[in-house]
Amino acid sequence: MLGDTGVAVHPDDERYKGLVGKFVTLPIVGRRIPIVADDYADPTKGSGAVKITPAHDFNDFGVGKRAGLEAINILTVEAKLNENVPAEYVGMDRFVARKAIVARAEEEGWLKEIEKTKHMVPHGDRSGVVIEPFLTDQWYVDAKTLAQPALKAVESGETVFEPKHWEKTYFEWLRNIEPWCVSRQLWWGHRIPAWFGPEGSIFVEETEEAAYAAARAQFGADVVLTQDEDVLDTWFSSALWPFSTLGWPEKTSDLERFYPTSTLVTGFDIIFFWVARMMMMGIHFMGEAPFKQVFINALVRDEKGAKMSKSKGNVMDPLILIDELGCDAVRFTLTAMSGQARDIKLSKQRIEGYRNFGTKLWNASRFAQMNECVRVEGFDPATVQQPINKWIRGETVKTVAEVTKALEAPSFDEAAGALYRFVWNVFCDWYLELAKPILNGDDAAAKAETRATAAWALDVILKLLHPVMPFITEELWQKTAEFVGPARETMLISAQWPDLPESWIDAEAEAEIGWLVETVGEIRSIRAEMNVPPSAKPGLTVVGAGAETKARLARHRDLLLTLARLDSVREADAAPAGSAPVVMGEATGALGVAEFIDIAAEKARLTKDIAGHAGEIEKVNKKLSNPDFLARAKEEVVEENRERLAEAEAAKAKLEAALARLESVG
Repeated sequence: MLGDTGVAVHPDDERYKGLVGKFVTLPIVGRRIPIVADDYADPTKGSGAVKITPAHDFNDFGVGKRAGLEAINILTVEAKLNENVPAEYVGMDRFVARKAIVARAEEEGWLKEIEKTKHMVPHGDRSGVVIEPFLTDQWYVDAKTLAQPALKAVESGETVFEPKHWEKTYFEWLRNIEPWCVSRQLWWGHRIPAWFGPEGSIFVEETEEAAYAAARAQFGADVVLTQDEDVLDTWFSSALWPFSTLGWPEKTSDLERFYPTSTLVTGFDIIFFWVARMMMMGIHFMGEAPFKQVFINALVRDEKGAKMSKSKGNVMDPLILIDELGCDAVRFTLTAMSGQARDIKLSKQRIEGYRNFGTKLWNASRFAQMNECVRVEGFDPATVQQPINKWIRGETVKTVAEVTKALEAPSFDEAAGALYRFVWNVFCDWYLELAKPILNGDDAAAKAETRATAAWALDVILKLLHPVMPFITEELWQKTAEFVGPARETMLISAQWPDLPESWIDAEAEAEIGWLVETVGEIRSIRAEMNVPPSAKPGLTVVGAGAETKARLARHRDLLLTLARLDSVREADAAPAGSAPVVMGEATGALGVAEFIDIAAEKARLTKDIAGHAGEIEKVNKKLSNPDFLARAKEEVVEENRERLAEAEAAKAKLEAALARLESVG
């Protein structure tokens, strides 16, 4: 209050229209201050007349600028009252002074009423202390002028945002930009290039020598200059990054080659702080925008969805994770979870999962080595004859197309997802398993073809994975050269990206191997759902098989017996009692499980588990339908409950399907 220099009322407030332009006397200080009209005053709050302290409130500062009010700083840097207040308050702590002024108001009788109210008060992140606005001299940049070319670059399509809707955030900031305060009172940073001389003179130059030369020219003699101790805002320095790191202001070969760059990958929370400022500086100093594309990535949060911060203590140090689990595992985790519509909930367990993916790839390469899957010079995948080799060739073609499209989109999470499915599920879990009988068999031609195909597919996998997992793939690229045929012509990082013809997709092989994979997968799911012991080998009876299914059964009977752990596969006119149904195209399989499980006990187990999930669903639904919970709970807690609900609903549906299948057994 001691720093008040005006009282504001709303220009449409009839109560005070006759008072605008008149003066009141500020209690205690005795200062005569004007009554001004300003839209900031809210006629519905309190008396409708609000005191204005331009030096210590952001809104009041704006009112003061509009009304021409004086800004009087009444605080020291330690938040004590300075010499601009009555003598009895000088040196008093701000909180002590507040109580003293309220007490004086009561004593002198000019305090009308005390009303409890909640209002936003900023606190320091580390100290927890209330922050007071404080007038100081600072350096500013005319950001509005710099913003115009940066706006035009995105409006014209010279630079594009992915996803495009983030352009709205960019435009919102730049179209409403204020002068940019670029000076900071920190120990480290680019020092402000300004020197203070006699008579309040200031010299802004690129070097100290230039500042002294300018001072000499002004005063006609050498004078003492003192450089400003402030440093530039970190974001000002960061804004120079696209070109300052390349030797600028020298016209280096690196600057010519790498500016502008193609794509910037960053988070939405620094679109204004970093992206917009790099755009402004890049265009101003280099004459063109620093990037052609800005890809907005997900934010990395902790496993509960909270934003990582040092003060919370929930930061995961990537260097520690890399030392423990490997750089490739960390890279793949972040890539796989980088969907544009969601944040990344990072946990050590997730990274361990992708570390296991790297181990799976390594083991697949070892399998190739042990089975002499040698790269053959001049090998042409178009000539393969074995159905499984035609199938893996087609799956490889589809994966190359899917990964290439995702990287160009750019949808990095989709690229990682396609790679994971192909490497783990298709190549390792199915192709190598289906290839084992051939590799262990006596057909020399089929064996040679399968070895060459496996080596070729593994090479394509290493190329596709290299952008996401560069270290393990480069290592395997070199290692496999030691045992799989011709020497490598280049390191993997310089190898040609695969471009495979769509004609290599064989519909007949795809249908046949797809039928085999689905049948084995279905049988394995039933065994798991019904708790059939791993050692048990039930029989499979096939009912209603057509000519094609009968032919497939004949060709793949041995694989069905091995991969599905079956005792026998036979055809019949009807399903035997005590069997669970298996979908096999137009035919129906009947898996004889009754002799291996306690049906009544399994039904009871499934019913109990279903009830448990139903209870969880009801409990979480109750929370999520409560407006008070949604209003009060943290965003990450609400999201965690939504995920729990989805997981419980999915698990319940799966168990209900298993129970329905068990009902058909008996």
